[in-house]
Amino acid sequence: MKIDEAAARLESLGNPTRLKIYRMLVRAGDPGLAVGKLQSRLSIPGSTLSHHLKTLIIVGLVSQERDATTLICRANYAVMRGLVEFLVAECCTEADCTSLRQKTGSAA
Repeated sequence: MKIDEAAARLESLGNPTRLKIYRMLVRAGDPGLAVGKLQSRLSIPGSTLSHHLKTLIIVGLVSQERDATTLICRANYAVMRGLVEFLVAECCTEADCTSLRQKTGSAA
């Protein structure tokens, strides 16, 4: 992942409402959630939700699919994993990470 892609994705998650939306979609799993269900859970106007979803869709964190008259939103887990991997890819490359290895049990 390029730094510009990671920055755009992190920026989109930097808004509290978008972070709430994204976490809801992550919890929903592969079936995703209907836009109407997201709206009722968040208690926000449809136009506000649409604006926030558009931002998440543009950076690839969320996908949207129409099922008859219902719009279903899903977290894009591959993109999420890629972002997390990007963040930890160079962990401790310039220092000894003994304490991190002890906490996580990994080779960091």
